[in-house]
Amino acid sequence: MRTVEHQGKRYLLVKQSGESSLVRNPETGDEQYLPNDELEATGESPLTVAANRVSEPVRRVVTAVHSEQTLGVLVELDECGPLSVREILGAYDLCESDIHGMFAELRAAGLVEEATVNGERGYDLTETGTAGLAGLR
Repeated sequence: MRTVEHQGKRYLLVKQSGESSLVRNPETGDEQYLPNDELEATGESPLTVAANRVSEPVRRVVTAVHSEQTLGVLVELDECGPLSVREILGAYDLCESDIHGMFAELRAAGLVEEATVNGERGYDLTETGTAGLAGLR
């Protein structure tokens, strides 16, 4: 499968014949035949284009979270609000280096941000993190 463009819209090429090709709209899943001479290859991965049917915040959570423990941290931040590093260390079975590494990845993905909680350093979900979790629930 390849990705093609027709009049500014991206499609997934399903089947090609002499004069026309069957293409699928990656957003709706609708299929139609279009003339070959009006199609232009884009070079984009068809799997990446297909993944775009999932909302950007959900894609970001799915690609950034590599363990149930990391997903659990996001859920806890969503349900409990901002947490200080001290609260996270005391409440969960994580060492300081695990917390530092996990939150560095989540910050880089734009899912959490540093926050001040009761005068201490902590973390809170970003809007993208909140929207991504909401899309998974």
